[in-house]
Amino acid sequence: MQDFVYKSNRSHVIFGTGTIAQLGAELHRLGSKKPLFLSTPQQSEQVAGMAAAFGGENTLLFDKARMHTPSDITDEAEKILRESGADGLVAIGGGSTIGLGKALALRSGLPQLVVPTTYAGSEMTPILGETANGEKRTINDERVLPNAVIYDVDLTMSLPAKMAGLSGMNAIAHAVEALYAREANPVTSLFAVEAIGSLARALPDIAADPSDREARGNALYGAWLSGICLGVAGMALHHKLCHTLGGMFDLPHAETHTIVLPHALAYNSVAIPGTMDKLRLALQTDDPALELYKIGKSIGAPQGLKSIGMPAENVERVVQAALARPYWNPRPLEKAGLTELVGNAYEGAPPRSDR
Repeated sequence: MQDFVYKSNRSHVIFGTGTIAQLGAELHRLGSKKPLFLSTPQQSEQVAGMAAAFGGENTLLFDKARMHTPSDITDEAEKILRESGADGLVAIGGGSTIGLGKALALRSGLPQLVVPTTYAGSEMTPILGETANGEKRTINDERVLPNAVIYDVDLTMSLPAKMAGLSGMNAIAHAVEALYAREANPVTSLFAVEAIGSLARALPDIAADPSDREARGNALYGAWLSGICLGVAGMALHHKLCHTLGGMFDLPHAETHTIVLPHALAYNSVAIPGTMDKLRLALQTDDPALELYKIGKSIGAPQGLKSIGMPAENVERVVQAALARPYWNPRPLEKAGLTELVGNAYEGAPPRSDR
């Protein structure tokens, strides 16, 4: 048995169907009588309805959350937060809204409650990625951890099947990298394998039948476990590349993770034989990187970074940025290998695991 350190982040989780009904009780438990509700513009109407059910006409809502947590949006929300006298935060939505909630919690120290409606998983991590001046900076601070999380399968049923698939692939990326991250340990690895298997089975089922409630529940369960993994085990090359791409080109978050995932795994495969064995079992395949690529295609994911807005002739720029301030990674970062990795991801070519 390997030596390891396992650190359990604080967690108060309510999981099930119809659990949004417990929102008021949870806010009362946290001591919040006047929370600021957060959402994206796209979910503003839905969240406004939930907020009104809690606080009536005087409910506070900030509905400008954006992908990659731009610092100027956080500045605007913080101004409203302080002027309103709000005493808590409620983030309802996906990674963009949850990121804003984390950023505000870090600045204000207020309690936060999260209601995920996608499979982003960031609600279970002490990690915040903020973007300013075209660069995404990662903060790891326990103060950004939500005080409570309500998972309600009912709230994911209206998530479009394609978005559900992309969000789920993003969650799989958290679990895959947790298997070989520097802080990987046997406990987190159990969660990761369970998460990967659950999501890999559920996502094609959701694509085939968006009304499949069991598949939606399994996907949300897998996303929860994936978030735990990311929060405990940390990150490596995959997340470094995705943060670099997102900060440079403002690429859509889940799509970027979905495209990069099989290529980053293929790059690292020669250095992580034990992880590859676990993935072969979880995914029931001889080639995990290729299988993840195929799952991406099965859910209708974009094929290649070029299809989601990465400008042409920027592969070398991305590689240089990844080499400039690298995360820890099980395989040393080599310019030639990274150039091939990013180039294949740009073109949407199948991953190569035979390096």
